Amino acid sequence: NSRKANDIKGPNGIGLDHRGRRSVGLALVIVESDFRAAAWCRGPHFQTLWPYFFRLSPRPHYRRERIELPDGDFVDLDWHEPPASGPLAVLLHGLEGCSQSHYIRGLADALARRRIRSVVLHHRGCSGVPNRLDRGYHAGETTDLNYVVTRLRSREPDTSIAVVGFSLGGNMLLKWLTDGSAASSINAAAAISVPFLLAEGAHRMEQGLSRIYQWRLLKMLRRSAIRKFSRRTAPLDLARLRSLRTFWAFDDYVTAPLHGFAGAQDYYTRCSSRQFLRDVAVNTLIVQSLDDPLMTPRVLPREDELSEHIVLEISVQGGHVGFVSGPIWRPIYWLDHRISDYVSEQLVRA
Repeated sequence: NSRKANDIKGPNGIGLDHRGRRSVGLALVIVESDFRAAAWCRGPHFQTLWPYFFRLSPRPHYRRERIELPDGDFVDLDWHEPPASGPLAVLLHGLEGCSQSHYIRGLADALARRRIRSVVLHHRGCSGVPNRLDRGYHAGETTDLNYVVTRLRSREPDTSIAVVGFSLGGNMLLKWLTDGSAASSINAAAAISVPFLLAEGAHRMEQGLSRIYQWRLLKMLRRSAIRKFSRRTAPLDLARLRSLRTFWAFDDYVTAPLHGFAGAQDYYTRCSSRQFLRDVAVNTLIVQSLDDPLMTPRVLPREDELSEHIVLEISVQGGHVGFVSGPIWRPIYWLDHRISDYVSEQLVRA
């Protein structure tokens, strides 16, 4: 790598060393990613929006399974399993995503090429069918993930398992990895474009062009809430949803009360994953870009906040779950390769 010292800035503007790395002991904790953005796809918004609008993602053939939960609700799993057995990756989508999200389809296909099965765990209400209970999911929800992984482990006690989370799903995953059962249930984890500090991300999306993402995601959240409560009594005033123009307002009025938080600040404080990273006991790769338009570099953890089991890869560009390289006539979606390579390495070694 020919980049000079301090060409890439780490958390809080700290320059990385002459190899783009910082280390604790013998473990590389914060490293410079080898991702380089395509010349025709520069900037945070191009990187973020290109794959969303223009990527011709593979279309895996999924097999659906419904898991009944102890509280009377359910989650749906979509399985992509070209080999009948072998290593397994559990994929967690982002806010209002699903198994058809471009990044999920791309990774499922890349894993299949390495003969690794994958299963998409839909958050409650995200599989195309409203969930039964008033509550749904949020960035700190880990009980469903724990229940499903424990069930998968009991079915296949000898299978090597990894969990991969994108964005909000990545925040969920990192929080869950501090649960004592995680280390005994899975062999590896990966998280991409994680909103480590939820309040910081909420404020960021009230600024500049990032308001586009806020508008789009809030529209989807409002639509999901209205659909769910259209045939039963709602615990909140649905007419007021249209007046909620920021994530902070939505989380304060909807997310927090439905999930037992005192308000948006309480929710953000208790569920932000950065505070939990020191206790992660599972080999974990985290991939972040400094130009992510849904957050700021200030959300990135310091090296002394990271467990020795974590490697944090930082790139200057990449946007939010973007990471597009290669020529315009044949774009390369770098995340598919990086994450599938990592999962394959971890699970084969396990």
